[in-house]
Parts: sequence; structure tokens; C-alpha cells
Amino acid sequence: MPFTIDFLDDGRVLEWEATDDGPIVTERDDYTPRFHVAPRSPTADIDLTRLRTLYERHPDVVATEVVPRRPGFRRDDERVLAVDVDHIDRITSLARQTRQLSTYPIGDLACFNVDFSREFRYCLENDIDPTPATELSTLRLSVPVTETSGDIYGELTVAGETVTGPPSDILAAVQAALEDHDPDILVCSTSDIIPTLHGMAAVAGVDDFTLSRWPDVDYQQLASRSTYSSYGRVGHSPARYNVPGRAIIDESNTFFYGETNLDGVLDLVSRSKKPVQELAWASIGNVLTAIQICEAHDRGVLVPWNSWRHEFYKPMGTLHDADRGGFIFAPEVGLHENVHELDFSSLYPNIICTRNVSPDVIRCDCHSDRDDVPGLGYSICDDRGYLVDVLQPIIDARDEIKAAIRREKERDDPDEDRLAELEGRSGALKWILVACFGYQGFSNAKFGRIECHEAINAFAREILLTAKQRLEASGWRVVHGIVDSIWVTPDADVADNNRADLDALAQEISEDVEIRLEHEAHYDWVAFVPQRESDAGALTKYFGKVAGDDEFKVRGIEARQRSTPVFIEEVQRDCLECLDATRSPEAVIGRLERAIASLRAGNIAVDRLVERNRVSKPLEGYTQNTQNVAALKRAHEQGLAVHPGQDIEYVVVDDEKSSRDRVALAHEEVETYDASYYETQLVRAVESVLSPLGWDRSDIRRETSGGRDRTFNFFQNSQQNG
Repeated sequence: MPFTIDFLDDGRVLEWEATDDGPIVTERDDYTPRFHVAPRSPTADIDLTRLRTLYERHPDVVATEVVPRRPGFRRDDERVLAVDVDHIDRITSLARQTRQLSTYPIGDLACFNVDFSREFRYCLENDIDPTPATELSTLRLSVPVTETSGDIYGELTVAGETVTGPPSDILAAVQAALEDHDPDILVCSTSDIIPTLHGMAAVAGVDDFTLSRWPDVDYQQLASRSTYSSYGRVGHSPARYNVPGRAIIDESNTFFYGETNLDGVLDLVSRSKKPVQELAWASIGNVLTAIQICEAHDRGVLVPWNSWRHEFYKPMGTLHDADRGGFIFAPEVGLHENVHELDFSSLYPNIICTRNVSPDVIRCDCHSDRDDVPGLGYSICDDRGYLVDVLQPIIDARDEIKAAIRREKERDDPDEDRLAELEGRSGALKWILVACFGYQGFSNAKFGRIECHEAINAFAREILLTAKQRLEASGWRVVHGIVDSIWVTPDADVADNNRADLDALAQEISEDVEIRLEHEAHYDWVAFVPQRESDAGALTKYFGKVAGDDEFKVRGIEARQRSTPVFIEEVQRDCLECLDATRSPEAVIGRLERAIASLRAGNIAVDRLVERNRVSKPLEGYTQNTQNVAALKRAHEQGLAVHPGQDIEYVVVDDEKSSRDRVALAHEEVETYDASYYETQLVRAVESVLSPLGWDRSDIRRETSGGRDRTFNFFQNSQQNG
């Protein structure tokens, strides 16, 4: 089966298959992609004959036919118009012309199977599984950020070897690596490497240079760079390129390859029918949609171009009850000893599968008198929903992979390569399961429905409340709970012999709710952090010492934040170890004082103070002189392009300034740093460690300045706050 597919300008298609003896290419010139047109409403009395006649006269249309298809999961087979197109790039424009060509009122017709990515469409329409039959070879090309400002590279890393010099030397090194490795996949630090290398070859007169396996085409540009906003967060999508015969993975524009590995990518390739290159740049929602489209295709259901599903009518009281998320028990701020964390395994996906929550069966007409969803009165049809068939194989596969990981780790000599493969696959499936719930409420989801989102939350609230009641009735005290996780400690008012065994109790709860409640971890102690300007507990900020291990679990505090410099993270983790070993906040302050002393003395390596922050708008869009703005000004001064949605890395050298001299970019030769600024960041990080014990920033400052003698007993504090 082909692992990558190329589309030439003249309409030919190249299928590339990886074999042990090298790549095999199959050339096709008979591929005609297809989209469909159907009445938007099943009750509409529309004759498609006129539209078919008009399309048959169109020069870009190869053929048309009327075929039976389902325009939706809730509709039976209907007569729809299938339109075969002579070139894949003409589908969208032809679909847009439906309104222009027809004389029907606007809104009466809808187009289907329009906005598929190219390789995915090809695999879907030709029933191709793009999972490679043999291991794919890779070659990595990377360029330092300082080289990205020009049209010619003076330095390039090829297969781990850094090459410097004139273009001819760099091009020769790349060509030699291509001949030695003959890679199926080019892993690039940025996709701009592809056009830049070919541009260098043209300037240097190196006529025989090419990254391509096909002699007639060096590379193709598939998309230009763009900036987008998702849930209030600005993102950047670099330009995308295609090299015939090789798949491209752009490290600056890949989620799954960055979060997992090639094994995780290939696992999803087999499930989504999206070949390696498209899978690498696809988002979680994009891949989930592809898996859903495959299921719809198998059921003869067409995929709408634009989502137009209306929200079912519901009275005001139901709207109020439905507009809630998962259940949350506010954490008890402070330090708690002997804490157990219990998690429901893949709670939302398992709710979908055990409760049959799916867009095609929620609030069905055939069971409208039933109250299947707790608190909302929604019915759920007895027919199996399509979403269950999408998710259940993924849930089962991940459970099997996790079991294989446990078995491998229990071996005397674990196979690290095998573990990396399994963990990559498990991680990829985890992200799909994480996204499946939220995608049901996404307005642009192809098959989502808000009532599914509401029903899943309703079931989740009931399940967590059931677990809380059972745990508390059996001698355990809940100190925190959020959506699918719950933290408990032995209730001091219940005698040990009257307290239920936690593993046995979790098993009973699992059987009752039909979703496995797993013992995630046992902690010697867990500390829940208060909010910055409040005594209330922060829902997702906590840290704890895993029992019988040197490991700390850390969530939400500076050590887990992507912008935190390495030095600050190391000091915070050191303070956690100190707190665990000494049971003394004063000892933690001692560690802080030593770190501050090193910082003031200039003994901290500058590369350990680099901050990384995301740019949310172009330079001219900022009105305040923030550190990001100073960094952007320096980047602009050096000819470096940093787009909204991308990260910028810098060291703060003088935070009192408001000009570009406030910071230095990470790649610059920085000789000094603003010790006062980083000292403030240190104090903030240590405050996160000590705030569960009643210490705030002013207390820490007074203690480090020797202003007073404050002695706190660790266990007294934990008892007072716990």
C-alpha cells in the first residue's frame, strides 16, 4: 500500500510504496475525485435533473450520476447527485458553483464530501490503507534560528552532522545524505528548508540538486503560511510543501510527531486513512474527524461541507441544567498526608460507549418519552450509535497497549525500543480520546451535536457524585475531585477496621458505573495550592510525593509551565525535595537564599534563564512595551520573522528598560542578566511551594531579609490546613 501520494499538475497521481528493496512508484492518470449534491431537507421535493444537465456541460466535470446515499446519519438512502471532477483542485470551486448553476432557492441544496485533504480523499475513495508495509527510513534536516532570516544557509545539520560553509558544500552534504539514506521521510526543523535549498541550488548553479524522487518535479507548495485563532489562543501554521516520493514532517508544524513519535503517527495513519505527511500536520480534531468520516463512509453516509445542525428545542429550565461542565469538588488548601488518587479510565470516551451517546441517536424520535440522561430528560435510542463504533476500538487498543507496557516494564531487561513504540502509540490514542468529548460541542464539527456534549457532562457528574458518596460512606475523606479524578485520605473519625479496602471499593464502584475506577497513585503527602489572590484552592495546582518512590507529581505550578526558565524550575524542584526531606519551610527558605546568592553573584549560566513565550499578534499590534515586544523588536532588527502563534525565546537583561534592550534573544551572546527580575521569579516559584502551608510572598521576603523569626512546624501546618 502507498505511504505517500503525489498529485501532479496535469492530473496524474503517483502512489509510492515502501519495500525492503526500495520505493516502488505507480502512476495513475484515471483518477477522478467525486463530490455530491443533495437536498438539504429530506422532505424537500427537488428534481436534480436540471442541475445534473448543467454540470455535465461544465468543462471540469468528467461524469455525473444519481446514486443512493444517506445525506446524514438520521436519514435513509436518498437519490443524490454524484459529480466526478477531472482534477482534485477543482472540487471546491465546482461545489461553490452549485448555487450559481441551479435555479433552486438558496439553502435548498447542500454539497457533501467537499473539503477533504488530498491524500485522505484519494485513500478513502480508492479504499486504500496508507499504513506502510515495511519500516520507513528517515533523514532529519535542521537549521538554527539565526539562519532563517536569509535566502542562503551558512549552516545546516544533516542527519546529526552540522555542515557549514558555502552553498555548494551544504548542498553536497544534503545530496550525499539522500544517496546514503534514501529516506522515505524528510524530518525538517522548518518546512522552509525545502524551497531554500532548491533556491540555493539555483543561485549556485547546482543543476542536479533535488530532494525529490520524481525527475520532473523538485517540490510543490501545498499551502501558504497563516495565522489562526482557536479558543482565544493564537496559532501559526507555516507554509506546507510536498516533495514527490517522500513524506515531509515539519517539526514546527506537527502535533502528533512532537507529542508522540513515528510509531504513534503510524498507528493513527492506520485508523484514519490519512497518510504520514497529512497525519503529521493534522490537528487532533482533524484526525478524529477523519476516523469518523471513515465510519460514515462505511455506512454510506455523506459528509456535509458546512455544518448546519440545529440545536434541538429545550425549555429554559433544561437549558440551565444542561449548561454545566463536569463536577468539581473544591480542593482543601494545605498539605494532606497518606493520599490516594483515583481516576476513571478514559471517562468521557467510556461514557460515550457505555451509555451509547452519539449524535445520531441522542434525543431520537422513537423513544422521545424516555428520560435516559440524568437531569436533562434526553432519550437515547437503543440502536448502536456510530460514535461508539469509532471510539470503542480505540479504547480497547489503548487498554491492550497499556497492558503491554506494564508487562514490558516488569521484565528483568525491558526492550527500550519496544517500550518507545508502545508509549508512542498509547500517547497518540490518548489524545484522540481526550478530544472526542469536546469535539461534540464544537460548532464546526462535521458530526458533532451539542446535546451529546451536554449528556456526557450529565453522566460524568452523576458518576463522580456516586463515587464520592460511596467513598465517604466507606471511611474515606475526599480532599479534591475534578471531572474524572478524585483524591481521598483515610477519614480520621472512622476506625481502621471499619474502613473499606480501597482497591476492593474501587472495583465495586467500577462495576456499578460500568467504567473502571483505577488507583492512579499513592502519595506520602499532597499539597493543594491556593489561588494567587484568594484563599480558595486552585483547581489544577498541586504537588505531591509519590509513596515509595523518589518521584514528585507536579501540576500547574512553575515547574510545569512551558515559559519557566530551567534555573527556576530546578530551584523549585529542589525546594520540593527539601520540603519532603526536612519537613521544614525554613529549610526551603535556606535553599531559596542560596539560589538568590548565586543569582546575584552572576554564577548562573545565561542559557538556564531563557524564557519562552508565545507571540499573540504582530509587532505593530502591541500597545504596551512588554518583554515580548522588546524581543520582537530585536528579532525584527535582525531580520528574523516571528509570526503570531510562534514562540520567541529571550533572556531578561534589564527589566527596568522599555526598549529592545530590555531583553536579549536566546541565540545572542548574552553576558549578563537582570538578577533582580529573576529573583522575583524565584520568590514566586517558592511561594507556590510554601503557600499551602500558609506562607505568602511577603512572608518569604521578610524571612529572606532576616526581618523576623518565624518557625512553623511542618506537621502542625499540615494539620491546620488539612
